[in-house]
Amino acid sequence: MRRTGRCGVVEVRVHGVADIGALEGPWRDLEQRSACSFFQSWTWVGCLAAERFPNPVLVEATDSGRTVALGLFNLVGQRLFLGESGSAELDSPYVEQNGILTEAGREEELTELCLRGLIRSRHVVLSGVGESVVHAVRRAGGLTVVRRSQSSPYVDLAAIRDSGGDYLAGRSANTRQQVRRSNRLYAPVVLERAATVDAAHAMLDEMAALHQAAWRGRGKPGSFADPFFGRFHHTLINRGFRFDQIVLNKLSSSGTTVGILYNFVWRDQVLAYQSGFAFRPGDSHAKPGLTCHHAAIQDALGQGLDRYDFLAGEDRYKQSLADQSHRQFWVEAGPIWSCRLLIRRFLRRVG
Repeated sequence: MRRTGRCGVVEVRVHGVADIGALEGPWRDLEQRSACSFFQSWTWVGCLAAERFPNPVLVEATDSGRTVALGLFNLVGQRLFLGESGSAELDSPYVEQNGILTEAGREEELTELCLRGLIRSRHVVLSGVGESVVHAVRRAGGLTVVRRSQSSPYVDLAAIRDSGGDYLAGRSANTRQQVRRSNRLYAPVVLERAATVDAAHAMLDEMAALHQAAWRGRGKPGSFADPFFGRFHHTLINRGFRFDQIVLNKLSSSGTTVGILYNFVWRDQVLAYQSGFAFRPGDSHAKPGLTCHHAAIQDALGQGLDRYDFLAGEDRYKQSLADQSHRQFWVEAGPIWSCRLLIRRFLRRVG
C-alpha cells in the first residue's frame, strides 16, 4: 500500500514475522529517531516477545527506503492486538503509553497511514494509547469505539524545579499534612537503590511478597498471582537494568522495610509501575505509599528528571501527589460491515 505522506510517498507493508528477534536492530534504530514511550521501546516490546506474540504481524512504513514506522501486533482470529497478545495471562504485564513506533514529529500522520489498511479488513485492539492515536484511528476510517479511558496523573518536576524546587508547597494542605505526619512516624528513613542486577531481582521478589500480602488481605489476587507477570519483569530487569531503564528503590526505617517501588526511567521521566508496602495494622496515620513516593519524587528532583508519572489510575494517592495529568484510552476499531461486536458496543454507548 502506498500513500502520500508529508515527506513524499510512504509505502506501508503488513506481513508476518518469521523471527521476532531479527526486529531488534531496525526497531532500536527507529526508536532513536522517535519520541516513543518506554512501552514502545524494544526493551519492553521485545521482552519474551516470542511467547507474547505467537502469531505476530508487523506493519512497517518506509519513506524513500527509510523505515519511519513499525507496529508489532498479535493476530487472534480476526483481531489484531497492538503490543499485546490478546491473552489475559500474557497481557498481565499491562501496557500503557502504547502506539505505533514512528519517526519523531510524524506520529499522527504515520499512525493513520499504518492503521488505514488494517482497519479496513481487521478488528484492531489498541490498549493504553494517547489522544493523538485516537484521532489517527478515527481518521483512518471504519468504526471506532473507545471502551474506556483513564486519567494518568503525574508530577511536573521541571516546573517545580523552575519555581524553586519545593514539591510539597504545591500540594493541598491535607496532602501536606498527611505526608509530613507519615514521614515523622517513619523517620529516619533511608532510600536504597538496587545497584546490581542481582540486587534488583532480590528487591523485586521482596516487593512482590509485600504486594501480594496487601492485596490478599483485601480479598484480591494481586498482580503477582499470575506466574508470568513475575517472570516477565525478572526478564525485563535483565534487559533494561544495564541501560538504567529499570529502577528499584527500597525505603527503610531503622532497618525495617517501609516499601519498595519498581519504576522505569525513560528520557528524563520516571514511570511508577508497581509497588509493595509494609502497612502498619491499626495505624491510619502511617502511610507507607505516600512516604515512599514522596522520597522517590524528591530523589527524582535531585537527579534533574522532568516528570514523575503515576501511570493510569484514579487512585486517590495519585490525585493527591500529582499536579498534572494526561488521558489514556482503550480503543477498538474495524470495518463497519464486519465488526458486529463493535456495532453492538457502539449502539450501547449511544443508546
